[in-house]
Amino acid sequence: MRNTAIKIIKTTISLLSAHPRQTSLKVATLGALPVLAMCAIFAVSSANADNNKGSTPEPMLVRSGEKLIVPEKSPFRTRLKVATVTMTDIPHILNFPAVVEANPSKTVNVLPPLTGRLLELKVKLGDSVKQGQLLAVISSGDLAQAYSDYDKAKDALELARQALNRGKGVNAAGANAAKDLEQLQSNYSQAAAEEKRAGNRLNTLGVDKAGEKSRALNIAAPVSGTITALNNAPGAYINDATAAIMTISNLETVWVTANVPESQLQSISKGQATDIRLAAYPNKVIKGKVDVVSSILEPDTRRNKTRIEANNKDGLLKPNMFATVSVSIPQAKQIRVPTSALLMNNDSITVFVEVAPWTFVRKTVTLGNEESDSAAILSGLNQGDKVVVSGGVLLND
Repeated sequence: MRNTAIKIIKTTISLLSAHPRQTSLKVATLGALPVLAMCAIFAVSSANADNNKGSTPEPMLVRSGEKLIVPEKSPFRTRLKVATVTMTDIPHILNFPAVVEANPSKTVNVLPPLTGRLLELKVKLGDSVKQGQLLAVISSGDLAQAYSDYDKAKDALELARQALNRGKGVNAAGANAAKDLEQLQSNYSQAAAEEKRAGNRLNTLGVDKAGEKSRALNIAAPVSGTITALNNAPGAYINDATAAIMTISNLETVWVTANVPESQLQSISKGQATDIRLAAYPNKVIKGKVDVVSSILEPDTRRNKTRIEANNKDGLLKPNMFATVSVSIPQAKQIRVPTSALLMNNDSITVFVEVAPWTFVRKTVTLGNEESDSAAILSGLNQGDKVVVSGGVLLND
């Protein structure tokens, strides 16, 4: 039919060429060309329709009872991926929210030994200090009193020594009783004890007994570390000797405190290895070990504060940083499949199992723990089964 239409058009064009002067014939023929073209197109369309009436497209999927069969020419064959089920012993990973804290056993509160006015602060918050370094200067009237007590005790000791020496001379001449000498000896011993007490008081304050008797009291660092808290400013009057002026923490090792739910506490034990990840360093994993598992649960959160000791010589871990603590729990070998193989069917979790080449059956499974991109199968599959791990949604009707 198509060839016939083409012949008609060609014949018409030939007639026009053979009789160029016959204008009426030319006009009539040109007017007929659109009709001829429409006839040709209709003929071709009719012929194609007649040819298609006898053919039926091959289905992409054939159902036979519970089986789903993918025909040979179905495009599904290029989109379905099948893998064999195996037994694996992937450990179960538990993740807990955590926060970085200074180790209390390496944290010292610097208390004022005497009341007085804070004259100077020699350090700032966050500074690193060495043991014995000057931290602050306090003007204290109590320091002057301590010097006075020592001078009195020293003078009383010298007086008692002289009296004892005289008493020994008199006793040697037989002019006094033995009890008088014993009293003098007791007075000397008491004076010596008082002088030692007053001297030790000055030593505790860190001042020189023989030096200049100033009201200014220097506060030195009792340990090396970092200033993690600063509670007073120059000019403040310190009237509570139990309130810390500042806090020094040794941050070379810190605690990462994880909040462990009550239901997972049985999986945590002292000495257990952990991985620590921080939001500030998402690509870095810091190793640590469980140091303390608290004996109590927090009453408000019902969680256990588990403390992991971590090396912090590079200073990356800073107190009050948020972190995530991961603990690896060994597991027995079990059947696992990629999570991409799992499909929802009503209220059930299912997978498609290949029972013959390109023939699949839906099976309901019971899930165990999930680890990243795989899930444990407690029931529904056997080792060696072949399951659809990619493209299964095409079969999930």
